[in-house]
Amino acid sequence: MTSEAGETEEAAVLPETLARTVGEYERHLVSERDLTSHSVRAYVGDVTGLLEHAARLGLSDVADLDLRTLRSWLAKQQSLGRSRTTLARRATAARVFTAWLARTGRAPTDAGASLGSPRAHRTLPPVLRVDEAEQLLRAATELADDGSPVGQRDAAMLELLYATGIRVGELVGLDVDDLDQDRRVVRVLGKGRKERTAPYGQPAAQALRTWLDHGRARLVVEGSGPALFLGVRGRRIDQRAVRTLVHRRLQDVPGAPDLGPHGLRHTAATHLLEGGADLRSVQELLGHASLATTQLYTHVSTDRLRRAYQQAHPRA
Repeated sequence: MTSEAGETEEAAVLPETLARTVGEYERHLVSERDLTSHSVRAYVGDVTGLLEHAARLGLSDVADLDLRTLRSWLAKQQSLGRSRTTLARRATAARVFTAWLARTGRAPTDAGASLGSPRAHRTLPPVLRVDEAEQLLRAATELADDGSPVGQRDAAMLELLYATGIRVGELVGLDVDDLDQDRRVVRVLGKGRKERTAPYGQPAAQALRTWLDHGRARLVVEGSGPALFLGVRGRRIDQRAVRTLVHRRLQDVPGAPDLGPHGLRHTAATHLLEGGADLRSVQELLGHASLATTQLYTHVSTDRLRRAYQQAHPRA
């Protein structure tokens, strides 16, 4: 296994009993927790690394996992140069795994219940200023005015991303019926298949109406299905195409940071809080499981306020 620092950790061959447990855990994550394929790979990879470490220590049964082994694994990760963020994530993966072991009777106790983890450095990428966001969307609208279905689609996607702060995976997963154009809300299926409703404003409503009334019909093919946004070949658009679009359109905004769709999500959250929205409302809009995640955006607003104060106040 290769660490972030470039050092290597020799992988151990998992005993059959441990390998079988990993397979059972993966099936649990897929069928019962309904996680994305990316999340499943991450959890299984972390748990496999933990059990490889345990196997090197002579453990051959998950029932024998204890807190000392878990801490030893994290200490080994730290010695290999893992970042605090990675260590925190792996500690979480270990706790979720040991809780599952105890809950399903595979272990007598939950060895990870008392496992601590380093506080991760949680940083947010840059966000657009309000004028930069307006310039981005104004340019997209002008492109849509040429009547091309791709331009109309791109304008609708950018407007919806900024209006609602939805994730790019949530955007590409939308179907036409997920829109309620009369109430100007969209039904979103988020992480863990949790459903929420996100409102959007008049500019996004106009862009979506133009796309649905004029653009989408020109890209539809037999296999399009109910997908709201289509690629040039008529299939449901994929995440890479949306990321490419955002990066490309931001190149036309002078001085704007190079952001992807997630940067527009951060931008939407920051602008909402700066405009006076309360944390709970923003948490619900973004689909955050924890209010602590939403509170990160208040740091961005405070930093901006501090910079403005230092630049403008005569006694700063």
